[in-house]
Amino acid sequence: MIIAAAQFLPVPGDIEANAARMAALLTEAAARGAGLVVFSELALTHYDLDLIAADPSGMTVTEDDDRLAPIREACRATGVAAVVNAAAVNAAAVSAAAVSATGRAATDGVRPTISSFVLGPDGALITRYDKVQLFGGEGEGEGERALFAPGTADGRFTLGGIRFALATCYDNSFPEVPARAAADGCRVYLASSFHDAAQRVAQYGQLAREHGLQVLLANGTGTGRSGSGCGLSGAWLPSGERVAAAAEWSVTVPGDGAELVLSDVRDRITLMGDPAVAAIPVQDCGEPLLDVRTAAPGLLVAANCQDAQGAFAWLRAGVLQRLLTAQEALPDGLRLQIVEGYRPPALQRRYFEGYADELRASYPDWEAGRIHRAASRYVSPPEIAPHSAGGAVDLTLVTAEGEEVDMGTPIDASPEESNGACYTGAPDLTPAARAHRRVLNSALHAAGLVNYPTEWWHWSYGDRYWALATGADHALYGPREPAER
Repeated sequence: MIIAAAQFLPVPGDIEANAARMAALLTEAAARGAGLVVFSELALTHYDLDLIAADPSGMTVTEDDDRLAPIREACRATGVAAVVNAAAVNAAAVSAAAVSATGRAATDGVRPTISSFVLGPDGALITRYDKVQLFGGEGEGEGERALFAPGTADGRFTLGGIRFALATCYDNSFPEVPARAAADGCRVYLASSFHDAAQRVAQYGQLAREHGLQVLLANGTGTGRSGSGCGLSGAWLPSGERVAAAAEWSVTVPGDGAELVLSDVRDRITLMGDPAVAAIPVQDCGEPLLDVRTAAPGLLVAANCQDAQGAFAWLRAGVLQRLLTAQEALPDGLRLQIVEGYRPPALQRRYFEGYADELRASYPDWEAGRIHRAASRYVSPPEIAPHSAGGAVDLTLVTAEGEEVDMGTPIDASPEESNGACYTGAPDLTPAARAHRRVLNSALHAAGLVNYPTEWWHWSYGDRYWALATGADHALYGPREPAER
């Protein structure tokens, strides 16, 4: 997945204009292959505490605020997620009854929060994080602590098989914040900030190195009554190396100085072979394996994957129902085509060991653990394989006449032979392939399936990887032998 930090100069106090600008930057980032865009601290209003204090009701938003509609619509249109930081109505202190039909709420003395709303590729809220560490003193007129209420919980979410941590500006001055993120299994650390000096920005390299996190910083720009933002948004590898940076902000910068800083986080994906996947308990719900060809004749099944039993066309009933829902959501002229569903455990083992043997031959100096991890990018380890549970399906899009469309690679293209284009969020795709993947992703995500991000064609429901990605307590489907159908 490519992630991006969007740096631009907001119009002070003009939420509608800034939301429209964010929507345009989301569209631009999508065209460059990004799957997630992060904006700076208080980007929706500009970082101007006096302005917010003068009109706390007008300058604060709720997660379903009408003024955020352009951003939600851009997420849906592009299939890109967004982290939007804003002054927000204090959800913990304001009752739902206080919220008006427009989505706004009267604060009536309740302090707002500095919040990051994470909007998913479908425009819906994934999570909300309220800044915990507020800058300034306790007294009136002494910074954030005089105006805002602190949050109480860490910010976490999973997208594209990657666990992300959220933090806002002064949060990052406390080493325990990234330390908890790393301990929680987060791979990428997203910071929305408003720093005034290059020295403060440089500290993110040390944060990345000390905690083994890939870091993306969206830093504010411009001068307001509450301070100046220096820009220099950037990306750092877990080694501490800075791999991308935006320009330092200056009053001489024309327009709003908009820039996108892009970083590739594909190697931060949680792979099938990760211990976190194997640790998910299974409580099999007992759903049967159904033959798609007879149980759902409206779904197209490819003829190029066959076995004597026809097991390739079996799926759990819950998966099958969700595929029917997804097909109904597709645009006119497109259909799902199922290539492979259930895979007997013995066949799964043969696939995994065969690919591992190929890697050993190509990379004789790799140790066993590295071979296992690399193999699990492409073939699930037999002991946790979603296909062997009947919860996974390999599929693609075709026309109404059954003709293939451009998806970027064939199904089952390996990372080596496709140069990484098999990854769902691969950056170097044709516009047509990117658009088709966006359509497929939107329909299947909305139906409740999750994607394995190293393979654009692999989707599942009810298996261990689904449970990890969605936060479910346990998997619904465990491995089955063909005789147990």
